[in-house]
Amino acid sequence: MKEILNQIVATRVGTFAVLLLASFLEAYGDSCFQSGLYRSSGVARYLAFAGGAITLSLYGLVVNTPPWEFGKLLGLYVVLFFVVAQILAKVRFQQTPTPPILVGGSLIVIGGMIISFWRK
Repeated sequence: MKEILNQIVATRVGTFAVLLLASFLEAYGDSCFQSGLYRSSGVARYLAFAGGAITLSLYGLVVNTPPWEFGKLLGLYVVLFFVVAQILAKVRFQQTPTPPILVGGSLIVIGGMIISFWRK
């Protein structure tokens, strides 16, 4: 798996795809725990926790396997995580972003762009 991810990350599109996958896995794993804590009971609660644990473990593997300097990609990753988290909030929990989330999110996106694309 390490060699495959390294080959994918060798391109900009590949790096973006791996970061997008990692952000989805992290946000989805977190949403499983939220479901387990607040929306499930009995066996469904334990399945949600197990799904969250497995998904977050996969996230850790995907995001840490490539040999990149993660700090350089942090801005892009934070933007992707925010956007994916908002999509999951809408799809899984029917939560529409409020104006404060949209304004704060726009600052996250602007900050991520500055971190990712500012050249000396």
